Amino acid sequence: MMTESLQIADLVENALDELIKAGNVHPGGLVVIGVSTSEVQGHHIGTSGAEPVAAQIHEGVSRVQDRAGFHALWQCCEHLNRALVTERAVAEKFGWTVVSAVPVVKAGGSMASYAYRRMAEPCLVESVQAHAGLDIGETLIGMHLRAVAVPFRPQVRWIGEARLTAAYSRPKLIGGARAVYELPPENPSSDTCE
Repeated sequence: MMTESLQIADLVENALDELIKAGNVHPGGLVVIGVSTSEVQGHHIGTSGAEPVAAQIHEGVSRVQDRAGFHALWQCCEHLNRALVTERAVAEKFGWTVVSAVPVVKAGGSMASYAYRRMAEPCLVESVQAHAGLDIGETLIGMHLRAVAVPFRPQVRWIGEARLTAAYSRPKLIGGARAVYELPPENPSSDTCE
């Protein structure tokens, strides 16, 4: 069991490391983590929550977070309307709406409950617009990603028995035929807009 659980942390670390690099997530960026520990074990979502699995996933995320400096936001299950666990200081910094609940295994999920108990001053927020997200077990994190979400396929495709999905966001491309998305060279052409 120990080798298996260490492998979970390593797989999460590898997948998240790839996502952070692909999405160019900077220190202070926001990353949503949605997890079904039931699915990781090969069971139907919401039926077999497991704190040991949550601990290993938390370990893998923490390793990358320590290096990259992003804020991890842990998504609760549908019973708490997919609210997110975060540090109160982060919620205040971004002006998010704090909601009143404490995630537990049967209402919030094993992962959110585990993360909540490891924070200095945890709280739940209703919604965010994150820069990237990792979804372990198809928990549907898309509602918390910024537009435009770009699907990302890390080399790691499964965590245990759970399918791994990831995405990062990019700014919307605005404008029409004349729009430019990268700074042109110093010698502009004589065509002007007005």
